[in-house]
Amino acid sequence: MSKQPIGVFDSGLGGTSIWKEIHSLIPNEDYIYLADSANAPYGPKGKDAIIALSIKNTEFLLKKECKLIVVACNTATTNAIDYLRNTYNVPFIGIEPAIKPAALQTKTNAIGILATKGTLSSELFSKTSNLFTSNINVIEQVGNGIVELIESGKLQSDEMVSLLKIYLKPMIDANIDYLVLGCTHYPYLIPLLIDLLPKHVKIIDSGEAVARQTKAVLEKNNLLNTILKKPKNEFYTNGNPEIMESLLENNFKVENLNF
Repeated sequence: MSKQPIGVFDSGLGGTSIWKEIHSLIPNEDYIYLADSANAPYGPKGKDAIIALSIKNTEFLLKKECKLIVVACNTATTNAIDYLRNTYNVPFIGIEPAIKPAALQTKTNAIGILATKGTLSSELFSKTSNLFTSNINVIEQVGNGIVELIESGKLQSDEMVSLLKIYLKPMIDANIDYLVLGCTHYPYLIPLLIDLLPKHVKIIDSGEAVARQTKAVLEKNNLLNTILKKPKNEFYTNGNPEIMESLLENNFKVENLNF
C-alpha cells in the first residue's frame, strides 16, 4: 500500500495550501487532490449536509485507491471526521484551528480567530477553545464572503480588502497579538493580512502541523513511500480549473469533473 497515493479533499481551493505543506515535507509521495468548489463554502451548511459531502469526496478518493485521506477543510473536519474514521478503513488526517499555540504564547491576553461559521459553531472547536482560552479574550469572526471571493478568483480584489478591514477592526481594537486562521482558504490571505494588521500580530495556520502529522501517521502505519521516483500529482475540481491552476503555480494541470 505504500506506493498508493495520498488523497486530499476540501470544499474548494483552500486545501491546496495544506497540500503544499505536505508535499514540501514529503515530496516523494503521489497525491490526488479533490476540490468540491461547486458546493463551497461548507461553513453555512448543516452538519448532515457536511457529512454527506465528505462521504462523497472520501468515496471518490477511495476509488482512486488512496492509502490515507487528508480532510483539508476545517468545517469538514470539525463536523464529519469522526463519522469518516468510524466508517472507512484508512487513516484520516483532520484540520483544526491552531488555538493552542496562540493561547499559550499570547502576551496581550487577546487572540483573534478568523474561521467559517461551520467551524466556529462546531462541538470540536468549542471543546478545544474551552480547554485553552478560559482566561483569554478571544475575538471570533466568521469570514462570510471570503471563500466565495477566493473561489471566484478575486483574492487580491478591493472587495476582499474592504471585507478584511471590517473583520479585523474588532481584533485590532482588542489588541490581539495572534491571529488564528481557521479555514484552509485563508493562508492565501496572509500577504493582505500582513499589510492590514499591526506589525506585532503573528499569524498562525495549521499547515505545517498537519504536514508533520501526516508524515507521522504514514510512518506509524508503514505507509511511507520509500522508493525514489518522480511523484505524480492529480488535481480535480467541479469548479473553475483555471483559478485553481493560478493558485497551484508550477504548471500543474487541473481536471474538471462533474461530481
